[in-house]
Amino acid sequence: MGRGDLTNREWSLLEPHLPPSGGRGGRWFDHRMVINGILFRVRTGTPWRDLPDRYGSWKTVYERHRRWSAEGTWDRILQAVQAEADLAGRVDWGMVGIDSTSCRAHQHAAGARKTKPRVPKRKATPRNHRPDEGLGRSRGGLTCKVHLAGEGDCRPLALLLTPGQWGDAPQMIEVLDRIRVPRPLGGRPRTRPDHVSGDKAYSSRRNRRYLRRRSIKHTIPEPKDQRANRRRRGSAGGRPTGFDREHYRRRNEVERTINRLKNSRAVATRYDKRAYGFHGTVTAAAIRLWLRS
Repeated sequence: MGRGDLTNREWSLLEPHLPPSGGRGGRWFDHRMVINGILFRVRTGTPWRDLPDRYGSWKTVYERHRRWSAEGTWDRILQAVQAEADLAGRVDWGMVGIDSTSCRAHQHAAGARKTKPRVPKRKATPRNHRPDEGLGRSRGGLTCKVHLAGEGDCRPLALLLTPGQWGDAPQMIEVLDRIRVPRPLGGRPRTRPDHVSGDKAYSSRRNRRYLRRRSIKHTIPEPKDQRANRRRRGSAGGRPTGFDREHYRRRNEVERTINRLKNSRAVATRYDKRAYGFHGTVTAAAIRLWLRS
């Protein structure tokens, strides 16, 4: 076992949720070796062609990561790992933080084809395909933004990829809607946290209405301009928003979650051309955080 590879305990937690190892031509042969190669690349950011020989053919490792990213297999594995943790009572639903982080895109991440390639009818568009490829341009160059919801033990519950110049507030509802933890013993998947916290960027009437409609308690500070506008409107401006400083102290948990994710160099800097490829990279890093905890 090399440095950073899956331990026996982590493999025992992950193996039941992987696709069958058989299949046409034995293409899913030896999951553990290939996944270790994927995690090595996620951790170090090395080019696929430079993977160590102990992981086998770099082409096999790359193709499996690409396939699983395109068809949503990484997402299903993440949900399965979350479901096991929730069944054991190891998910802190008491405080879920919302935040985002910008990831600088490497020059090799640009240049993906703008038009949809012609493919046979039997092949469908990748599940996580995005026409904009999740890239935005700012004064710092090409950037990509990862929006996430993290639970109290600093592990991601849901992820969303957008271009770097997109704002945070409009993405909050979509991020929360992506929280979906199945219940192996039966029943609907859990989608609603007990409490949500966010910084001033997430303060909007639309977001607060959404949280109230779902009966989710929330701690989001109100910016000065919104507070002044509400007071200027008098009774038509509505009641003052509540704010609990003690609950807001826990907002650092989602920031620590982001720091743990960006310890993986392929997450801190985007090297993938396609958005679904980078989404799979971030999801694989999130799965590793759940396995280690």
